[in-house]
Amino acid sequence: GIAAARFSRVGQVILGAVAIVQTIPSLALFVFMIPLLGIGGPPAIVALFLYSLLPIVRNTHAGLRGIDPAIQEAASAIGLSPGAQLRVVEIPLALRSIMAGIKTSAVINVGTATLGALIGAGGYGQPILTGIRLDDVGLILEGAVPAAILALAAQGLFELAERAVVPRGLRRGSAA
Repeated sequence: GIAAARFSRVGQVILGAVAIVQTIPSLALFVFMIPLLGIGGPPAIVALFLYSLLPIVRNTHAGLRGIDPAIQEAASAIGLSPGAQLRVVEIPLALRSIMAGIKTSAVINVGTATLGALIGAGGYGQPILTGIRLDDVGLILEGAVPAAILALAAQGLFELAERAVVPRGLRRGSAA
């Protein structure tokens, strides 16, 4: 996301690449990973990682691109190196957007991870699949309810993390 924001041409390639990965159906991506990584957890983890890229990269790009050029110019004028500008000024200003991308990825991945059971990764998807095969709603709920609770917990944890890392004046609803 940082490279995409810094270098326009490279940025378009990066954003295009992560967008293409996102268009691949999740089950197809899981199955595509089997010849590369075998059956079980590793292909599921790689597939989930690839799916998590789009919201994170796009929000990082948008957050950094949305910074007022006057702020960047002021940071440069006081003698900050490009790395220091990024670390001290730009990342803190873009942090809300970056955290939103990470939070979105985490919540989406909790639901998508249940599909990992189709390639032997187990998890909450296993009772869902067994319940579908046996036409047992109770068994389906045995996997679906904890997965939904986990998604809500991830959402809540990232809300707390956002409060901890985003500077007070940049938080939603704060008087800046």
